[in-house]
Amino acid sequence: MDITKIFWDLAIILLATKLLGMLMRKLGLPQVVGAVIAGLLIGPAIWGQFGWWSPIAPTETESQFLDGIAEIGVVLILFSAGLETDTKELKRSGLPATLIALGGVIVPMVLGFLIAVPFLGGFSALSDSSILLDAIFVGVILTATSVGITVETLKEMGKLNGKVGTVILSAAIIDDVIGIVVLSIVIGFKDPSANPWITILMTVAFFAASVAVGYFIKKLFKYLSEKYDHTRRIPILSLVVCFVYAYAAEAWFGIADITGAYAAGIVLSSLRDTHYIDRKVDINSYMIFSPVFFANIGIGASFEGFSPMLLLFGVCFVLAGIAGKIIGCGAVAKLYKHSWKESAQIGCGMIARGEVALVVCNKGIEGGLFAGTMIDPVVPVIMLVVISSLLCPILLKLLFKNDKALPLTPSGSEGALSKAQDDCTQNADNVLGQSVPSAQ
Repeated sequence: MDITKIFWDLAIILLATKLLGMLMRKLGLPQVVGAVIAGLLIGPAIWGQFGWWSPIAPTETESQFLDGIAEIGVVLILFSAGLETDTKELKRSGLPATLIALGGVIVPMVLGFLIAVPFLGGFSALSDSSILLDAIFVGVILTATSVGITVETLKEMGKLNGKVGTVILSAAIIDDVIGIVVLSIVIGFKDPSANPWITILMTVAFFAASVAVGYFIKKLFKYLSEKYDHTRRIPILSLVVCFVYAYAAEAWFGIADITGAYAAGIVLSSLRDTHYIDRKVDINSYMIFSPVFFANIGIGASFEGFSPMLLLFGVCFVLAGIAGKIIGCGAVAKLYKHSWKESAQIGCGMIARGEVALVVCNKGIEGGLFAGTMIDPVVPVIMLVVISSLLCPILLKLLFKNDKALPLTPSGSEGALSKAQDDCTQNADNVLGQSVPSAQ
């Protein structure tokens, strides 16, 4: 491998993702969209179709190197998401928010499965276990929720600390936890020799072990945080925990490494130094690892099999993703005595997708899903991220049009939740370099 060529590749990736990220932000879209589009523009996905030169055309060894950096990037993204999960709010949110989140997972997953079946050969083709898993995984991609745009819209309208805003934020946190668990189980089933019950048992065993070991890790970090407040050894040790959890999840329990990273983040959440740790992790992430991950999705994409049929699948995929959240979350909210209008507000507040959907899609492809089928989910996922990001604030503003604004309060349990979730949903912007927090 020519290491000097890697320097060129990294320079192009960082410049392109930053410029396209800034452009997307100007247009009111998540910066991750710009990063993925940057990968499409600088890689061979488009120009290779015409035999033209592209700024980046990695060889096999160079691709392996970029894949390694990208894998670290996705682990750091999920670790940061875990750090920003408000575990106290999870306990307080209770049954309603949990069931709303479940509705927002189950309905999109079922709709995704149903729209995938015709494109994979019909129900008769589901006798092939690999085709069945591909169809299920289309639904798994649709379970992800990214409420960054929702938070900004609700904040602008003065609704972030209202009843609906609190429900959306609580359900979104639980939604992410459920989605990561489902992802791990489905990827575990991809191994043809795997016993389904063993896969589920190993997933449960991993989370049980994470809680047991995490109890002592949290005690240790509380001690270190009190004795060595805001020192660099704490975020460094937190990265050790992150990588050990990621390794143990995949190597010992046979589930996705990002599940381990997410669990490690939850273990270290709610500490005195959690926000400090998260800022340091973000610096490591958005300087190089995360931009490479998002750009690498575009660089590795292929339009060779793109056809009107795949475009039709993309349209159905987007419709299923949007309708699934509105129906799933909205229906459960209505059952819990929310008005029709509030139920619609909750459902529309959950439709936005972002970096988590891209992460889930990428992990599925890495795990061998969609191999040998006409479905390439990368372009449909990008379509969903763009369209849902545009549609979410429009629908919310229409639904809240005549409602009275509420004052924003930074104190209390809701204020803490708003701050934590705001940090979480801005993570995609942070990892692409929106701003660099000052080091302490």
